[in-house]
Amino acid sequence: MHTPPNSFDSACVAVIGGGPAGLMAAEALAQGGVRVDVYDAMPSVGRKFLMAGKGGMNITHSEPPEPFLARYGARQPQIAPLLDAFGPDALRAWLTELGVETFVGSSGRVFPTDMKAAPMLRAWLHRLKAAGVRFHMRHKWIGWSTSDAAAPDALDAPPALRFMTPTGEQDVRADAVVFALGGASWPRLGSDAAWVALMSERGVAVEPLRPSNCGFDANWSEYFRARFAGQPVKPVAITLSGIDGGVQHRQGEFVVTETGIEGSLVYALSAPIRERLQAEGGDGEVTITLDLLPGLSEQRVLDEVTRPRGSRSMSSHLQGRIGLAGVKLGLLHEVLSKEEFADTTRLAHTIKALPLKLVRPRPIEEAISSAGGVPFEALDSRLMIARLPGVFCAGEMLDWEAPTGGYLLTACFASGRAAGRGALDYLAGLKG
Repeated sequence: MHTPPNSFDSACVAVIGGGPAGLMAAEALAQGGVRVDVYDAMPSVGRKFLMAGKGGMNITHSEPPEPFLARYGARQPQIAPLLDAFGPDALRAWLTELGVETFVGSSGRVFPTDMKAAPMLRAWLHRLKAAGVRFHMRHKWIGWSTSDAAAPDALDAPPALRFMTPTGEQDVRADAVVFALGGASWPRLGSDAAWVALMSERGVAVEPLRPSNCGFDANWSEYFRARFAGQPVKPVAITLSGIDGGVQHRQGEFVVTETGIEGSLVYALSAPIRERLQAEGGDGEVTITLDLLPGLSEQRVLDEVTRPRGSRSMSSHLQGRIGLAGVKLGLLHEVLSKEEFADTTRLAHTIKALPLKLVRPRPIEEAISSAGGVPFEALDSRLMIARLPGVFCAGEMLDWEAPTGGYLLTACFASGRAAGRGALDYLAGLKG
C-alpha cells in the first residue's frame, strides 16, 4: 500500500517532458513545496520551444477573451477553466516577473521585446533550479516497471516509472507524475509520440494523433511547381465549407510549396480542411476557394478585365488593370484552359473564386503541432487520469488543437500549471 507523504517536504513528483507545459508544471509544484524531478529524453529542455522562437517568439495573443477562447474549437469548454486560471494577461504578468518584457505587435500577437526564446528559457531554468527543481537529461521514459505491469488497475499509487538513461535502465518511484511529452510533430526535437502505446498498455484512452497547423498537398503541374514553389500568395482569402455545412472565410497569406500550400492562412484552417478530407475517406479531396484579389469586388474585377486591351496580351492586361501577375497568374493557368482564360467573364469569376483541390495533409512529422491525444473525458478536473490516480497530463499530450498566433503556447502553459496544481491537490488529499 502506498504511504502518503507526511509533509510536502518529503513528497516527490516526477515531471516527464521539459517543454513549456512540463516546466510550468514543475514551477507550480516547486512553489507548492514538493521535490520536483524533471526528466527529458533530449540533451537539453525546451528544444521545440526554442525552434518555434527562431522566427520571433510569439508567446500569446492580445485578443479579447471570447474570440481568444473560440480558437480552441470544440474543446472550448475544457480549455476555458485553464485560461480562466492562467490566461494571456496572467502569462504576460508571469513573464514580467521573470524579467521578460513583452509588446503587442500590429497583428495583435504578443512577443518578448527582444523577440527571442533563448533568454526567456535561460531565466526560467535559472529560477527553477534555484527553487530546487532537479533536471535529468537523456532520460527517456520507456514505460512502467515490470512489477507494476500486472496490476494496471491498481488504485493505491502511481505506477513506478522506467527510464532509459546513459547508464542503462532505471526505475523511479514518485508520489505523483505529470506527463508533458508533447504530440507527434517535430519528433527530432523530442516529441516522438512513443508514449501513445505505453499509455494504451495501461488502459488509458488515446485519440489518434493527427497533423495540425500543417500544409496540404495539391496536384501541381510540373511547370507550376518548378516556376512558383517557395513564392508567397498575398493578399488572398480562402473560403471553405465545413462538414457541418458552415462556411469559413479568412484572409491572409500562404506559400506555394513543391507539393502544395502552407503558411499562416492555411494553418488557421488546417483543422476544418483535415476534417473534410477525413470525411471524404483515404482517397478523397477537398476544394477550397481562393479570392486572389480580396480588396476588389467581383464587379470591379469584371469591369477591369473586360475593358478593351488593344494589342496587349491578357496577362499584361491583368497586370496593368488589377495588378495580377506572377504566382497568382500561375494559379489561374492551373485551373483554366486557354479557352476559359480567354473568356473574360469566366476569368473574372475565377479570379474571385478560384477552386483549388487539396488531396492530403502533409505528414505529421512536418506539422507545427498535432491534434488528438489523451481526451479530457479520461481526466478529472485536475487533469489527472481517472484510471491512474496520481498521474497527470498536460500540453500537447491532451486532445485539443489551436492555430498558431500564441494560442498553442498559452494553452500549454495553462495546462502545465493546472496539472502541477492538480498534483499538489492530490498530494494534499493523501495527507488528509
